[in-house]
Amino acid sequence: MKRLSSNSDSRGFTLVELLVALSVSSIILAAVATLAYAMGAANDSTDDTSRKQAQVRYATMRVSELVRHCKLICFAGPDDFALWRADDNNDGRINISELVYVEKGASGDHLHLCDFPILWGWDPVIDLSDVRAYSTKWWLMLNMSSNATALIPQCSNVQFSFDVLPPQSRFVNISYVLTENNIPRQYQTSAFVRGWAGNILNDSGTALVNDDDQ
Repeated sequence: MKRLSSNSDSRGFTLVELLVALSVSSIILAAVATLAYAMGAANDSTDDTSRKQAQVRYATMRVSELVRHCKLICFAGPDDFALWRADDNNDGRINISELVYVEKGASGDHLHLCDFPILWGWDPVIDLSDVRAYSTKWWLMLNMSSNATALIPQCSNVQFSFDVLPPQSRFVNISYVLTENNIPRQYQTSAFVRGWAGNILNDSGTALVNDDDQ
C-alpha cells in the first residue's frame, strides 16, 4: 500500500507573505485615499471659483445696467451712493421708490443693492438735497422700509470713484477684492450714465427744477 505524499501546493501563507500582502494593500489604500482627497479638494476649489465668478457676473450686470439707465447719481458718501434709477411716473420728481443705493458698509466688506418698496400706495416725493447716507436710515422718517439684495456677500476693500461729484457725475467705478481659493483677486465694474437728466438740475446743481420753477 502506497503512502500518500503531502501536497506542498496546499500549504497556507507564511507570516512573511501575509506581512508583505498587508504592506502592499496599505500602500494601495493610501494612494486611493490621497487621490480621493485631491479630487474632493479640486471639486471644492472649482465650486468656490464658480460661485464667486457667478457673483461677479451678476454684480457687474446689475450695477452696470442701473448706472447706464439711471437719471442721476444723487448722492455719494464714504459707504454708498444713491441712484435715481428712473422717473417711473414721468413727473420730473424723485419718488422714493425710484431710488436705489449701492452700499458697501463701513468696513467695505460686501456689495448690496438697497431699494424702497411702495407700501399701501405711499410713495413720497423727496428733494434731491434730502437724499443722505443709507446708514442714517433717513427714510424711516417717511414711514418707508428698505430691501437689501446681496450682490457680493463677502469681499474686501470696496471702493467707489466718480469722474466728478454727484449729481454732476457721469461715470462710476467700483473696485473690490474677492478671495477665490485663498487667493485675493481684484475686480472692478465701470459704467457711464447714458440717460443723465442734468437738464433738470438748477444752476447750482442742488435741486431739480420743473416748468413751474423760475
